[in-house]
Amino acid sequence: MSELFLKVPLSYTERTMIDFNRLRCLHAVATHGSVTKAASELHLSPSAVSQQLSKLQEELGHRLLEPKGRGIRLTEPALVLARHATAVLAQLERARADLEASQTAVQGSLRLGVFPTAARGIAPRALARLRRAHARLEVGMQELEPTDSIGMLLRGDLDVVVAQDWFNAPITLPRELERRQLLEDEADLVVPADHPLAKRRSVDLGELVAEKWISWQQGSNCYDWLVLTLRASGIEPDIVHTAAEHPTQLALVEAGLGVAVVPRLGRGPLPNGVRLVHVRPALTRRVYALWRGNDSGRPTVKALLDALETAARERRPAARSGRNGRIDRSERRG
Repeated sequence: MSELFLKVPLSYTERTMIDFNRLRCLHAVATHGSVTKAASELHLSPSAVSQQLSKLQEELGHRLLEPKGRGIRLTEPALVLARHATAVLAQLERARADLEASQTAVQGSLRLGVFPTAARGIAPRALARLRRAHARLEVGMQELEPTDSIGMLLRGDLDVVVAQDWFNAPITLPRELERRQLLEDEADLVVPADHPLAKRRSVDLGELVAEKWISWQQGSNCYDWLVLTLRASGIEPDIVHTAAEHPTQLALVEAGLGVAVVPRLGRGPLPNGVRLVHVRPALTRRVYALWRGNDSGRPTVKALLDALETAARERRPAARSGRNGRIDRSERRG
C-alpha cells in the first residue's frame, strides 16, 4: 500500500502528494483519540506513528496535532483531512471486497470483533473449524464491546462483528450493516451458597429489591442493561462492586459480597460457594454476527459467518442449578 498516493490541492498553484500510510495513521489517531491506541490498532510503535504524522504535517504545511491536558487533539485542518481519510479508506475497502467477490477461493485475511463471553463461548470453536477448512484464510480476533466494534465495522477496521442485545433493549443497526442471529442466551441469578434464595429454583425479579449487586463496569452495555432492567421492576440497584470478567464477579458473589446476573454463554465452571437461580421473566439476550452489506458476496466473509453459526449451534448451554445447587443433568443436552 505504500506505493499509493493521493493528490490533494492545497491552492490553485500548489499541489502535494499524501502518502497513504501517513493518511491511515491520521485516521487511526482521529478514531481512537490517542497516538498510543492508534499505534496498537495499526501494529506499529507510538514513535513510528508520531514520525508518520510529523512527515505528513511537513508535507501539508499545517499543524495537525496540539496538546490537550495530558493528551492530544486534532487541529481543524487535521479534522478536515481525517474526514476525507474515512471516505478514502471506505472506498478502498469496497474495492477490495469487489475484487474478492469476483474470486471463488477462500483465502486472504479477515478481522473479527467479538464481545467477551462470545470470545470464550463461540469464537475458539469457529476459528478452529475455519482453520481446518480453509488453511489459506487468516482471521485475527479482537475482544471488544459492541459499542466499539460496530463503529470499527462501519469504518472498515473490522470485517465481521459478533454483537449482542437484550430482550428489553434491542439495538438499532445502521442501514449499511447486515446481521445473522447466532443464538439466544439466557442469564441466571448467582447468589452465595448460604443466601436465603440459594435453594430456590426460580425467583421473580421484583423479589430482589433489597439485594446488593455485583455488575459489569459502569458505561458498558451490560451495566446499562442491568440498571434498566432492575429499574423497570421497581428496583433502584445498589451496585457495590463492578468487574469486567465473570470469574471475578463470581468470586465476589462466593465471598458473600452481593448477587449478580451472569449469562450462560462463556460462563465457565462455577465456584463451589455459589448457586444459580432462574429469573422470572427470563433474562434473554440475542447474539448476532454483523457485517457490511457490500461484503455479502465475499467468500471469506461467508465462510466466517457459516463457521460462527455452526459453532453457536453446537455449543452446549450452561446448566442451571437444581434445589441442592448441583448441576441439573437433565439440562446438559442442547
